Amino acid sequence: MNDRSGRITVHELSKQFGSVVAVDGVSFSVEPGAVTGFLGPNGSGKTTTLRMILGLVTPTAGGAQVNGGPYAELPEPARVVGAVLEAQGFHPARTARNHLLACAAAIGVPDAAVDHVLTSVGLGQDADRAVRGYSLGMRQRLALAVALLGDPQILILDEPGNGLDPEGIAWMRAFLRGFAGQGRTVLVSSHVLAEVEQTADHLVVISRGRCVFQGPLAQLRGSRRARVLVWCSSPVQLAEALARTGILEIDTLPDGRLGVAGADPVHIGNVALGAGVAIYGMVEEKIDLEQLFFQLTATPWGAG
Repeated sequence: MNDRSGRITVHELSKQFGSVVAVDGVSFSVEPGAVTGFLGPNGSGKTTTLRMILGLVTPTAGGAQVNGGPYAELPEPARVVGAVLEAQGFHPARTARNHLLACAAAIGVPDAAVDHVLTSVGLGQDADRAVRGYSLGMRQRLALAVALLGDPQILILDEPGNGLDPEGIAWMRAFLRGFAGQGRTVLVSSHVLAEVEQTADHLVVISRGRCVFQGPLAQLRGSRRARVLVWCSSPVQLAEALARTGILEIDTLPDGRLGVAGADPVHIGNVALGAGVAIYGMVEEKIDLEQLFFQLTATPWGAG
């Protein structure tokens, strides 16, 4: 079956290796026209999940569908899904062009596609070099070129930024957003949270084999209210004074500062002045993906 939707759906997907539960009832969907970041700590089950989506690992329970059916039942899978789970497996003496020509023959695409993908990934000038002389970043680009040979509707990438320099990372970001901008689907796993924050529209976060969040990145940011961090002469006195004005979301941080949600610095300053509390400094806390990620994955099963 191939409904050409570009959608990936995962339903109650589980995998157990002996006594170890690697993935435990994970459900999520990946929609076309967006970059979906797939996040989780080491050992959370990300790579196992990707392998089950691609039919490389048999689930213990549940299932995954690509374009409405199992990946293994797609009539021309390379024309639907391009996947990179690791940038290895290249013969060191073979050139990038020859490697791609062999791959093109295997999936039944014309040789002309080879030069097109080499140019797309920025390897046009290095196409006739032996792969043994490639850096890790160049190997990542070559692996991506293989995934693009069939002009796929969907890209599934595991840590595509490994080995890339800052210029390469910026290039990868623009490439993935451009690919999704064509109405195609991108599912990308990465440990580089700052880069995911700049690239992804949606997130799927798993921890200890379970899904703890899925949805737009903006929704995750909105789940935590911004705080003002306050360094003052009497945190207890200021907290009591703020509470009298209806500001109740106040935390005492390990360094002695107050974290105040629901109030701006001007209000806090005015309350402190009226309470006779000296303010030594205030800063509005930046809510970044790293903080939110650690909050989601620090508790046993997260939330959402």
